[in-house]
Amino acid sequence: QVQLVESGGGLVQTGGSLRLSCAASGRIISINGMGWYRQAPGKQRELVASITSAGSTNYGDSVKGRFTISRDNSKNTVYLQMNSLLPDDTAVYYCNVDLLFYNRGYRSRDNCWGPGTQVTVSS
Repeated sequence: QVQLVESGGGLVQTGGSLRLSCAASGRIISINGMGWYRQAPGKQRELVASITSAGSTNYGDSVKGRFTISRDNSKNTVYLQMNSLLPDDTAVYYCNVDLLFYNRGYRSRDNCWGPGTQVTVSS
């Protein structure tokens, strides 16, 4: 069984910064893509940023130039550095990983979601 643990959310003022972390644990064989999504009240969940196993990145238009995604493969962890935060960034942020893991001796693939961490930006 694979679990994702998120940390780093909180309350900040406009223009402030936060750094989110998401660590995967379990009988993991390998991790392919990792990413961050967010969902605000009344809105659909949207992609914030993603990163491949090779390190190539992709960002949503609204966060380009402000957010940076990175990963530490040795720790099975993905990070999201958020700078110049705006009230519109307020949302629950979810990490996502696509991985291979051992399930009772069998190699299995799964796409896992974290529990979500609240980010609130005050004006």
